[in-house]
Amino acid sequence: MKSFISILSVILVTLIGSTAFAQTDNATLNIRLYPIQTITVNPTQKTVNLDYKTTADYTDGVSLAQADHLTVYSTGAFIVKVKSASASLTGAKSNIDANDVSISPLAGTSNQLANATYSARNLSNADQTIISSNTGSVNKNFNITYKAAGAQKYVDKYFKTENPTVYTTTVTYTIEAN
Repeated sequence: MKSFISILSVILVTLIGSTAFAQTDNATLNIRLYPIQTITVNPTQKTVNLDYKTTADYTDGVSLAQADHLTVYSTGAFIVKVKSASASLTGAKSNIDANDVSISPLAGTSNQLANATYSARNLSNADQTIISSNTGSVNKNFNITYKAAGAQKYVDKYFKTENPTVYTTTVTYTIEAN
């Protein structure tokens, strides 16, 4: 019995003693969020044609609504800007002012972003904000309507040697953190 008590005492002292020598250390865990913004023009709408085919087109102008034209992903508040590659749409024999064309954004027909702000702008070779949001978005869609001048502005811009006479520019959409 005496040896049992001695063994039990040794075990208790060992257990108590080993607890007194335990060590701890800490690690810092960070979740680091970086900004991500992507913008995509609908692949089936990479070319936008505003066709003047009737007298009403020359009188009233021509517009074309592109449903879900832009898709945006942003990890936080963002703005979308638009600009033309130059101040003019260029043709083989003359030019048309880019600011004859207006760009009008709206919420997409699918996967809409609530609470975005939309601003129609006349096209320019300087960036202009057309969409702003105070929240992020995951693949939200936006409709864009392109509208070109009426009031007979282009009556003298057709040339018989070209059918049709084409004026062109590149429209660039840019997304950035807001």
